[in-house]
Amino acid sequence: MRFNPKARLDTRRTRQASGGGGGGGLGRGISVPGGVGGTSIGGIIVTLVIAVAVYYLSGQGGGSEQTYDSDRYAACETGEDANSSTDCARVAVENSLDDYWGDTLGSRYRPITALTTFTGSVDTGCGGATSDVGPFYCPVDQTIYLDTGFFDDVLERELGGPDGGFVEAYVLAHEFGHHVQDLLGTMGRVKTQQGPQSDSVRLELQADCYAGMWTRAATSTDDASGVVIFSELTDQDIRLALEAAASVGDDRIQQKTQGQVTQESWTHGSAEQRMRWFRTGYDSGSLERCDTFGVPTV
Repeated sequence: MRFNPKARLDTRRTRQASGGGGGGGLGRGISVPGGVGGTSIGGIIVTLVIAVAVYYLSGQGGGSEQTYDSDRYAACETGEDANSSTDCARVAVENSLDDYWGDTLGSRYRPITALTTFTGSVDTGCGGATSDVGPFYCPVDQTIYLDTGFFDDVLERELGGPDGGFVEAYVLAHEFGHHVQDLLGTMGRVKTQQGPQSDSVRLELQADCYAGMWTRAATSTDDASGVVIFSELTDQDIRLALEAAASVGDDRIQQKTQGQVTQESWTHGSAEQRMRWFRTGYDSGSLERCDTFGVPTV
């Protein structure tokens, strides 16, 4: 994955949280399918939008005011910086996602409040979160939260997923997909939270599909679109994204942690489902084709 060296980066929405936020773990004290909180591997999955929404609505959100380090991303100015720095690559991906969804949704679009990176723990609009929960989108403050150690410590070592430049881009695109769902009111359609055809699984698979849509646009040769920030995105990059999607499938996680697969407790979808819906978005580039709530089975 290579970035256009002449691209200008906008760091206004990317920030590093300072210090440790509210402890206890997101979702502690409430019952959320998938084992959210504590050390359960079920909670260490790519998104926890359902968990954070329930956590907030339960009245347990809040926490002390979070402070931010303004220096981490200050030197990220161009695509050339993104080619030499993981931090700046993160900024570039956020910029591309913002451009793409702004063009795609038009007047319905509003930017995320921030992409907030942290280490250990962080205070969010949905309550205190720790590294245990993995990357997630909080609909209350419309912010994506990312512990940057997730990719090495959890995705690669614990879940056996791939490590590579485009893997983080896929994860961020998936989380941004939840922001799109928030803007479009899709989250309000979630009534059932467990099972291979549940609303929760449909929500997650749609976010994978949206990630595929953005990837298609990001690899386009139409520089006039204002979306393209990659100068090179290879088949290997796409393969890594699909492998990352597969590694956080409910069936893969269950098989690895409990030695058996229990479909009735799925909240995110199987490895096959996640790869297939990412590919649907990538092949079609269509919001309508990503309507996981409009098909009989996913």
